[in-house]
Parts: sequence; C-alpha cells; structure tokens
Amino acid sequence: MSKTLFSDLIQQQAKKYGDRIVLKHRDYKTNTWVPITWNEFSKTVTLLSNALLELGVGVQENIGVFTQNKPESLYVDFGAFGIRAVTVPLYATSSEAQVHYILEDAQIRYLFVGEQQQYDVAFRVTPISTSLKQIIIFDRSVVRDPRDESSIYLDDLLQTVTSCPHQAEVDKRTSESTTADFSNILYTSGTTGESKGVILTHAGFESVMYAHQERFPGLGEDDVVINFLPYTHVFERAWTCWCLTVGCELNVNLRPQDIQMTIKEVRPTAMCSVPRFWEKVYAGVQEVINNATGLKKTLMLDAIKVGREHNVEYVCKGKSAPMLLHLKYKFYEKTIYSLLKKTIGLDRGRFFPTAGAAIPPDVQDFVLSVGINMVAGYGLTESIATVSCENNFDHKVGSVGKIMPHMQVKFGENNEILLKGPAITPGYYKKEAATKAAFTEDGWFRTGDAGYIEDGFLFLTERIKDLFKTSNGKYIAPQAIETKMVVDRYIDQIAIIADERKFVSALIVPDYALVKKYAEEKGIACASMAELLQHEAVIALFKERIDTLQQQFAHYEQIKKFTLLPEPFSMAKGELTNTLKIKRSVLNQNYAAAIEKMYEE
Repeated sequence: MSKTLFSDLIQQQAKKYGDRIVLKHRDYKTNTWVPITWNEFSKTVTLLSNALLELGVGVQENIGVFTQNKPESLYVDFGAFGIRAVTVPLYATSSEAQVHYILEDAQIRYLFVGEQQQYDVAFRVTPISTSLKQIIIFDRSVVRDPRDESSIYLDDLLQTVTSCPHQAEVDKRTSESTTADFSNILYTSGTTGESKGVILTHAGFESVMYAHQERFPGLGEDDVVINFLPYTHVFERAWTCWCLTVGCELNVNLRPQDIQMTIKEVRPTAMCSVPRFWEKVYAGVQEVINNATGLKKTLMLDAIKVGREHNVEYVCKGKSAPMLLHLKYKFYEKTIYSLLKKTIGLDRGRFFPTAGAAIPPDVQDFVLSVGINMVAGYGLTESIATVSCENNFDHKVGSVGKIMPHMQVKFGENNEILLKGPAITPGYYKKEAATKAAFTEDGWFRTGDAGYIEDGFLFLTERIKDLFKTSNGKYIAPQAIETKMVVDRYIDQIAIIADERKFVSALIVPDYALVKKYAEEKGIACASMAELLQHEAVIALFKERIDTLQQQFAHYEQIKKFTLLPEPFSMAKGELTNTLKIKRSVLNQNYAAAIEKMYEE
C-alpha cells in the first residue's frame, strides 16, 4: 500500500533541498525575518509526529489548530499527516461560541493555539467543553491563567520527544496511510445557518496538486511566496501545500494588517489573495491619479489606457499588438508601470491567483493593464479550492478562467454549476442530511452558484441562494450590484437590501478618510462622523457616484435609497464571517431601524 503524498512530503523535500530556506517569519521583537531550512522543517515535523503519539493521538483522530498564520501550524499539519491524524483549523478571530461548537462537533481532545488572544478564548471554553483535554501553546510569551493546570507550551512538549521514541510507530502509520484518509475538516464560516465541517481527503489534495502542476508548470524552486490569507482558508491552505510540493520559499505573514509592509520587504514573485486586496490597490492608484495635475496626470491616464489596449485587447486574446502600441507599452513598462509595481512591492511579481469573491471588472482591467499577472479563479471549500482559473495572461475579463483538468462541470436547474471529481468532498462531518442535500441523485455536487461557459471560459452570474425577489416580483443579484459599487474609492463596504422590498436600497460604509477630506475641502464642519454622513452635500456626493456606477443596471436593479453608516461592518458584531463575507441576516437585524426608514412612504 503506497503512502499518501503529504505523509512524508517535508522529509522527502528535505532530502532534496537540505539547508535551503523554505520558510521565513517575522520576529516582532527584533523586527527581522527568521529563516527556517528544509532540514529544520523536517526535523520539527518528525518531532511533532512523535509528540502526538506521546499524547496518545489515534489514527484519524481530530486535532484542533487555533492560530493566525505561523510556521508552527504547518508543523502540526504535517506532523499529524505523518501519523494519519486529521487537523481541524479554526480562524484566529473565532469567538468562544464558534470554538466551543467546533471542539464539540469534532470531539477535539488537543487544541494548539497561537497567541494570547487564542489562548484566552480557548481557556474560557475549557470548563464547558466535554472533549477538550489539553491546550498546547505556540507562543512562549503567552501568559497562562493562574487556574490553568493542564496547558503546555509546544517547545516543552517537543522536549519530551527529542530522541523520537515513537519513530517506529510513526514510520508504520506513514506507510499505512491511504488516499481515502481524511486530511482536514474545514468548518465553513457560515453566512447563513449552522457551520458545517467540510471533510477533505488526501486523495482530494493529491488530485489538486497534480492538476495545478499540469496547468502551471512554471511555479517552483525560484519562487518567493507570501502566505497572506489565513491557513484556515481553503485557498491559502491548498496554495501553501502546492508551493511546498514544488519547492517554493514561503514567507509567513503573521498579522493581516501588516501585508502592505510585508510585501515591500519580501517583494514576492507569487501570492494568492482575494479581490479586496486588489480593490485597495486600485483605489489607492485612483486616489494618486485624482490628486495629480498637468503632464503627470495625463501620462498616468494614458499609461493605463495604453496598457489596457495592449494587454486586455491583444495579449490576453493571444494576438500581437500593433508596433506603435507595443512601443508605447514598453515605454510605460520601463517608467510608470515599473514605478507603480515597485511602490506596491510587486516589482518581482509574476503570478497572483485571486479568488474568494467576484472581481470587479474595472479592477481586473486595471491590474492587467499595468502588467500584473492576476489570475482569476473560482472554487469552494468543498472542491479544495480551484474549480477553474485563468492561465498566464490567458484572460477574459469577467470570467473565472477555464475548468481545471481534474474537475468535471455541468449545469443544472437555474444554470447551477454542478461538480464532479476526486477533489470534491465526500460530505459534511456527521451531517448526513446536509451531505445528501448537497449532491444530486447521480452524484454531482451542487455549488449554489449559477453560471455559463463561453469559449472555454467559465462565467459566474449569481449566487442562487442569495437571489432577492422584490415585492414587484423582480429578481435581484445583490453581489453583482455590490461588486460594481465597491470599486468606487468612497465606498469601503456595501450591503444591498431588496428581498421582499419594493425597491433596491443599500447600507454603505464610506471611506471615512476620504469623506473627511471632502468635507474639509468644501468647508463643511460637523461634530462627528455620524453628523457629517447626514449632511446633504455628502449624501449628494454619494448619490452622484452611485448613479454613475449603476447606469448599466436595469431600472428595477438600481439603488433608489441608501444609508451611510458611521461604523464599519465587523466580525465582533457578527456582521462578517471569518472570510469577511457579509452576513445578511445579521445586518438586517442590526440595522433594522435604518432599513425600515429607507422604505417609509
């Protein structure tokens, strides 16, 4: 029986790469990047496998990992894979209720935690958990509660197995691992309803690794990657596994808010991200252009125009650009584009997979125009991420690329995208009814997304479950409207309201800094942001911008009224999932009064 790919991947790579650097992470005390070699990575993974056996972890037992991105979470993953255990990652920002639910549902005895925040939450949950036996802490600076008599620091745990006393059993389990083994259980963030544990198998991951290598053979040993999204997110998790499989160097971004600084320090060649990252880049560049004057502004606008024509209209369509256009593009490539990419930290960048939400066409146009190879894709937790994606400058703006070689796609009722393939989840953990409902009678997985294929490219049209029906009987796709609106630099967050309503309205979180700047320029004085957002000039500004953006929508799809909110949507108030998707039901509840006011006669 052959062992699984991941059961000894790190050890095999260490034999190949030895003292070559595989990981780097920031030491916030010295503000330096700490390198970790393949040999060191392999040694720690082996120790962790032994440590898990020392704790008595069984075959296919579930282990919790509750942390932000840290090298230690990778050690636990691959240490667990070596003894056929299953890792269950939890988002670093998870609440006590979410942590308690996952611990009980997955019957987790051992929970690894990252820093003080995760430890504090986990410890508060301990008394009410029927399963949790011990917390194991990554960060030595975490201060344990005086009442805590069972937690242990990871380095202390590893000290107990320095001689690898259980290596014979580790080797035995590694050799007995099968592709049918569960690798992870990933709990969906749940925009509606109860969170479900998505079962992922080693067979699924292996099919994903091979399919990506077939589609993108260029990613490899010379690539420097930033891990930006949480490892808990299936996109970053699968991407990281692929990068390790092909020998990339990974730079672990610990704190999401530091990504702008991290990118400039690391200057990655590749990074996976969500559209929101590129929306921020786009908004920043638009702000620079708007503040520019004279020749500088003219050149910047012309550079983007030339870039769009050259890349989007010619290169992405497999055509050669006319000589004059190509020469102009090369001029801007050496001047404006290179300066822009260097300013962001992407001057070495060559491959940027992007998924997780719809990419606004204006944003995708811009990114491609300046020569950044943003590769749009589509996937789900249940498919171990990628169902479809673009290739290197094989783009069709608005699409999510071509179907991956390991995936089958067909369309069901209401043009729902249905999937089959080795990467598809076998089901939801201990939820037979939910599993049955997720598949058709002949075994196709229901994505809940509607779409179509044109010239080999997959296009998404709407989230079927998110379709709103107005009281006039018209169907509204809120995400399409939100995606269009959020490209505006004055709009930071937006939620469309329309279900069972007589017209479309919106809750809008503005970019507060830009609103404040606008008020100063117009001589508007207000005591607070709440007061400023009710000023008629500010409301008129937003109305004008919204009306300009929504011209392409049918009359019944257009926003008729909106409310500007003085506070952003947040996870703390339950309004956002851990992957920053809005929870519409919570917003409807939290802003009930504001919503009703928009519909008063």
